[in-house]
Amino acid sequence: MTDTIEARGLTKRYGDRLAVDELTFTIQPGRVTGFLGPNGAGKSTTMRLVLGLDAPTSGTVTVHGRPYAELLHPLHTVGALLDARAVHPGRTAAHHLLALAQTAGIGRARVDEVLGLVGLSDVAGKRAGTFSLGMSQRLGIAGALLGDPPVLMFDEPVNGLDPEGIRWIRGLMRELAAEGRTVLVSSHLMSEMALTAQHLLVLGRGQLIADTGIDDFLRLHSEETVLVRTDETDRMARLLRRTGATFELRDDALLVLDRTAADLGRLAAAEGIALSELTPSRGSLEDVFMALTHDSVEYGVRA
Repeated sequence: MTDTIEARGLTKRYGDRLAVDELTFTIQPGRVTGFLGPNGAGKSTTMRLVLGLDAPTSGTVTVHGRPYAELLHPLHTVGALLDARAVHPGRTAAHHLLALAQTAGIGRARVDEVLGLVGLSDVAGKRAGTFSLGMSQRLGIAGALLGDPPVLMFDEPVNGLDPEGIRWIRGLMRELAAEGRTVLVSSHLMSEMALTAQHLLVLGRGQLIADTGIDDFLRLHSEETVLVRTDETDRMARLLRRTGATFELRDDALLVLDRTAADLGRLAAAEGIALSELTPSRGSLEDVFMALTHDSVEYGVRA
């Protein structure tokens, strides 16, 4: 049995509000899955359903083939960070983790180990209530790692982290996935998800919009453009017009909208035009995400 998170027809209503609508997906080990969606899309609700903190109205969600409540050793199976501030402010970082560890038969040595992994060894004796949001995030991540679980879930883990901390957690997520773990990470930072995730789950108004690799997501939902630079810009522009290509002038370059880089290279070579740059690109993850979820935004700015 693999360490997957599986949802089948997962639905959750709060009164008249449909928060999660017939979600079916499988989150696989060995990769970082980015969990994306506008505010109110249902990401946090879905995570709470996975962890048994809320009960589904209908459908099922399992971890390692079982509902969370039926796991024999939950802390050793799933590690989660949903709210970095959900810590008793009077406890020290070490005592907070030790209290968690003792519920699962985990020794003090592991507490010291995870404090070192997240960079909190020097403040292990400080009260959690004095921590910045970034330090609280690190403590929450330490708690998630405490049982060395094969499945990990993080809700907005980069909030409050400085650039060094963001780079650190990016590397950590990648390392955990490379070890064969199942890693689910939600975030509103599209630029960070583009650097961290290999797979995407995208929600809009509780429904699944996309479940695909990040490269496929960009390829399916954005057009490729090619930036062309040459010392013979005018001549290249005339050639593009003659062949019916669509392009825009960008300072000293040409942005071609409907030809591949290979096509343009062959075209220029046939005419003896030397190119100094031929760069294909697609829309950013942020651009594609915003376009795809435009109609799913719960709170938007009206023009």
